[in-house]
Amino acid sequence: MFAITLREAAAAHDNFRTVLNTNGHTQIVTMTLQPGEDIGAEVHEHNDQVLIFTDGTARAEVGGDTQEVTAGDLVVVPAGTEHNFTNVGDGKLRLLTIYAPPDHAPDTVHRTKAEAQAAEEAGIDQPPPEHD
Repeated sequence: MFAITLREAAAAHDNFRTVLNTNGHTQIVTMTLQPGEDIGAEVHEHNDQVLIFTDGTARAEVGGDTQEVTAGDLVVVPAGTEHNFTNVGDGKLRLLTIYAPPDHAPDTVHRTKAEAQAAEEAGIDQPPPEHD
């Protein structure tokens, strides 16, 4: 069984991205953004994404809509929707994101956004093959 307390799990990791759990249909990832840092505008063509914010304040931009989100908020990003999240607070922004299906290699840890981008560009950070 994989079970966590959301806020504790997010607070336990200061990395830009840490994959906590991967299975055939979903993946749980923590993210920490420094003040002013963003995830980066992106589109996941084949992945739905659910983001749960545990600390901080973010500007959520999803499919052309913009809204401020804070701890306790949840945002759904359907597959194929452009999105970006920016830390607009003074402290760290912490969140958990659920990808369905998985979007990153199992056990991935990217300490910084630059490290994450380099791994993606190099084709190193690839999700596992789909399972039926």
